[in-house]
Amino acid sequence: MTLVRPDTAPRQASPAATPFPAGFVWGAATAAYQVEGAAAENGRTPSIWDTFSHTPGKVLGGDTGDVAADHFHRYRDDVALMKRLGLKAYRFSVSWSRVQPTGRGPAVERGLDFYRGLVDELLEAGITPVATLYHWDLPQELEDAGGWPERATAERFADYAAIMGRALGDRVGLWTTLNEPWCTAFLGYASGVHAPGRTEPAAALRAAHHLNLAHGRAIEALRGHLPAAAQTSVTLNLHQVRPLTGSEADADAARRIDAVGNRIFTGPMLRGAYPADLLADTERLVDWSALVHDGDLAEISRPVDVLGVNYYTPTIVSTPSSGAGDTRDDGHGNSDHSPWPGSEHVAFHLAEGKPRTAMNWAVDPDGLHALLMDVSREHPDLPLMVTENGAAFDDVPDADGRVHDPERIAYLHGHLAAVQRAVQDGADVRGYFLWSLMDNFEWSYGYSKRFGAVYVDYGTQRRTPKASAHWYSDVIARHALPPAGEDAS
Repeated sequence: MTLVRPDTAPRQASPAATPFPAGFVWGAATAAYQVEGAAAENGRTPSIWDTFSHTPGKVLGGDTGDVAADHFHRYRDDVALMKRLGLKAYRFSVSWSRVQPTGRGPAVERGLDFYRGLVDELLEAGITPVATLYHWDLPQELEDAGGWPERATAERFADYAAIMGRALGDRVGLWTTLNEPWCTAFLGYASGVHAPGRTEPAAALRAAHHLNLAHGRAIEALRGHLPAAAQTSVTLNLHQVRPLTGSEADADAARRIDAVGNRIFTGPMLRGAYPADLLADTERLVDWSALVHDGDLAEISRPVDVLGVNYYTPTIVSTPSSGAGDTRDDGHGNSDHSPWPGSEHVAFHLAEGKPRTAMNWAVDPDGLHALLMDVSREHPDLPLMVTENGAAFDDVPDADGRVHDPERIAYLHGHLAAVQRAVQDGADVRGYFLWSLMDNFEWSYGYSKRFGAVYVDYGTQRRTPKASAHWYSDVIARHALPPAGEDAS
């Protein structure tokens, strides 16, 4: 898959439709542990999420990803469904422990065969495969050896990337190294609400550096096996940070969250340096001069072809003394531990006057537009792609088995309009991937939250496209947004 800059010249369209530029990619996304199931088949061994979800009290309802949406056994039917919906691309992740059970040594061919079959099925259906190497499921054996806070994990990741490049490089044209390394580092090792459930702020910062290093080394490893036309990327859940008020204190709170939420990754990956204020904010927790070895930043900053941007809701912050607004947790689960090392004394707020999703996240499309424009201004020569965007709602089938989800349609319409405005304002955005293709295991929330455009009955594994799936299919077919409020179901 070679992404070319969409043609932004005006196109003819019906008065009721707003066109997207030619070349814009339409897709949907999933992640391995959330949909595959088959947790112990064909040589797969536990990842940190298997261990975490089987630990009492860690996941709501005691849910696990053992079966999930059973995508491992049903991928052919799922690809056929994608084709019926008109998807042009499918972003999936690879289960590291399905391919390389111990995180070391040779690959298990049976594990690779699943991904070979999936990719071949997608290509046969005319759907472009987009592969993500890591979506949070570290092999448990590597965690037992210290996990991401240990430098050796970055070395193991480069070996794994080379395995995948050799196996699928001739058929997959767009590769993503990491999905949301912020969540891996800070939800997994600082707040503990994600696997492996550790609450060690210093370890979280070490993990962030080693994730950065793993990304850079994986880019090199992939490039050694991919054809010249293939492209590489990384996906970041960049926080669209806003101060609650115009005070200097709130501006400093926003700066701190921007440093440890965004620039801890964009700095070394895209500029070849960690920001000085981040180092100052966190120097009591980690000795950066010892952590960052000579040559690390050159490795980390190897060029990528595309930057994936994930967005759901803005991050509004203040100092606790501001005392205004609707103070909340920061949207990453209830925990006594902060996922923001060096920024513990920051209060988080919901955008006022906005509808909320089942995750209690404010619906704010303007935040996506602002984020895309900010990244575009900071890195004007780097193409962008919205690699996750979507919403959870309390979806319930009606008496006829149909699922009406007008809130999700409104959410998607607003955010796609925001993407379109960003393109018109000069941002080089080349595609959009809906999160998620289907309902799935939503991490520490188990099966209680439904993000999918396709409803999954977990008892029968029956798939039912929701009204939003039909709406999105219509958008893809038109290559344009219908009028707001139009339900294509």
